Amino acid sequence: MKKSLILLGLCAAGNVFAADEVKPFSMDGEFGFIATTGNTETTSIKGKLSAHQELTQWSNDFAIEALYKKDEINGEDKTTAQKFFLSGQGNYKLANPDHRLFGFASYADDKFSSYNYQATLAAGWSQKLWQDNTSKFNYSIGPGYSFSETAEGVEQNGFIVRAALDYQWKISDTANFKQLLSTEVGSDNTKSKSETSVSAQLSGGLSLKVSLILDHNSDVAEDIDNLDTQTAVTLVYSFF
Repeated sequence: MKKSLILLGLCAAGNVFAADEVKPFSMDGEFGFIATTGNTETTSIKGKLSAHQELTQWSNDFAIEALYKKDEINGEDKTTAQKFFLSGQGNYKLANPDHRLFGFASYADDKFSSYNYQATLAAGWSQKLWQDNTSKFNYSIGPGYSFSETAEGVEQNGFIVRAALDYQWKISDTANFKQLLSTEVGSDNTKSKSETSVSAQLSGGLSLKVSLILDHNSDVAEDIDNLDTQTAVTLVYSFF
């Protein structure tokens, strides 16, 4: 007899776009846990913490994500997914506050990918194309440098061009849509990531979130897929 336990935990939204409602600091936390026992035994843990800081001269974003999955295979518990991602971007506002200069840094560690680690440093131009009561759209583009090591221990370092898009749409007073897209084009590898999510408020600061994350690397080992996908359903909660 199979017994399943699904615990869905915290993730904050804070998707209000009106200029006079922007918080100087907001923090979102997300946690999901799935455990299945019986004929099939699995354990999956997903966590994310993100923060946004809006100052007179700066607009900053930070994020940390983790994913862990364990399955019982032939009577043995084996780790089948283990990912860690950390990123930060600072945007310096120019005379027109919608025009900005950005600096970006990230680090990714995926035990079951073709890389032991992947890190990026980039800087360039960032712009808020629009922001109203229902939607906002930002983009950034600029040169950078990537640091990575393949699973075979081969270092792949080189110059890249990084571009990113951030679109958010307030569907209603209780529902929000978000699309994040980034790509880092280099001579050895092109790394791209897409995150699509929809959240719906349940009560107060508590909401339900459905997300789809796509991670793609153009240069991988023969036995590794170029594309990783992650689908999650979590509860969301607003800290600030």
